[in-house]
Amino acid sequence: MPDSMSEQLRRDMECEGLLECFHGLKELDRECFRVLVEAEEPLTVDEMADAVERERSTAYRAVQRLLQTGFIEKDQINYDQGGYYHVYSPTDPSQIADDMQRMLNDWYAKMGQLIQEFENKYEGSETATTAVEG
Repeated sequence: MPDSMSEQLRRDMECEGLLECFHGLKELDRECFRVLVEAEEPLTVDEMADAVERERSTAYRAVQRLLQTGFIEKDQINYDQGGYYHVYSPTDPSQIADDMQRMLNDWYAKMGQLIQEFENKYEGSETATTAVEG
């Protein structure tokens, strides 16, 4: 069961926690992202799997989640004799931060609307409850 908002706010969070909070990324996803950020050049899925000590298929699923959220980018490298392979690199952190800020602003606006709906819905019932008790 997810933590309530008040529990989340009381909990010590690190900036990497935003990856989970905003996008539901798992610990392995964060590990793969960290590996890519620390790498000097783009990596293959096999190289990431080795770095996080997981099977290729497990690392591949993490890479797919990171691609889906826009945290990493995929490039195709072509062999001279034909064929290709993919390498992955992190997206520019300022772009990721801008996307998270937009999501937060949208969420904040939606929560404001819901709070106003809550107040409108239950404001009238408070008057009725007071009249019944009196």
